[in-house]
Amino acid sequence: MQLTTIERSKAGLIVAGELGSILVSADEGRTWKAATLSNARQALITRIIFVDDQLGLALGHEGWILRTEDGGLNWTETNFSESNGEPLMSAARLPSGDWLALGAFGQVLRSTDNAKSWQADSLPGLTDWHLNDISSSADGQHWLIVGEAGTALRSADGGQNWETIEPFYNGSLYGAVSLGAGHWVTYGMRGHVFTSADDGLSWQETKVPAPISLYGHAVLANGELLLVGQGGIVLSSTDGGRTLAIVQREGRASLTDIVIGSDGRWILSSDGGLQIRAPANPTKTDGAV
Repeated sequence: MQLTTIERSKAGLIVAGELGSILVSADEGRTWKAATLSNARQALITRIIFVDDQLGLALGHEGWILRTEDGGLNWTETNFSESNGEPLMSAARLPSGDWLALGAFGQVLRSTDNAKSWQADSLPGLTDWHLNDISSSADGQHWLIVGEAGTALRSADGGQNWETIEPFYNGSLYGAVSLGAGHWVTYGMRGHVFTSADDGLSWQETKVPAPISLYGHAVLANGELLLVGQGGIVLSSTDGGRTLAIVQREGRASLTDIVIGSDGRWILSSDGGLQIRAPANPTKTDGAV
């Protein structure tokens, strides 16, 4: 099964992907059961997001949005547009309480009732490029949106106002993560990773030891950043993304997301299903930075 996303909640581990499947594991990935969905659409689910251990969203094709209040055991549909809906890729709840959901062709949806209903919205400076991720700093004040063709927007006031960032890459960016103190990492196609030390105002490219597209990340308790992507590769950085090393390379599947198990194991979603791996310590490998 193609799995696109994995998260942790009060219910345990939650994975989702093809044919609208959402699965729940209460035992760290050893066994799984299907979640209950109010509507079975069989559309690909692209992303699951939790704002706490109970409230979360699942996003998918056809503008599909599902909402859970019990950590992912039960999901209620709050948006779907079979005729002209586009894939949704990411969502977040702003400090104001509003939700933003982003997706293909510059699509922006907003909810003012805690994700129970949605209306079309827009952000300044957007074109019809795909929007792939929205991410915030720990304090919720600084935000970053990244997408296709180097699209990037930033907010310094909790998402109330947005400004476009001067392009620093002409390819697709798939994800972004705040590492604190104004430091960000964004990553995307063909081994392109960039860091910012000034909350997204300026960016520097990191040399990546393999030209692979990167789709997901995790930040460990010690601050180590893991990036996952094509070819079963896991990259590690212990200096905030300024240098990267290949720490695992297994199989051919594209890794799409990662969470850390309670025993330290890596639990990964991929286009070839679920993978559970023993962690690796960063070591010098051929071509590593």
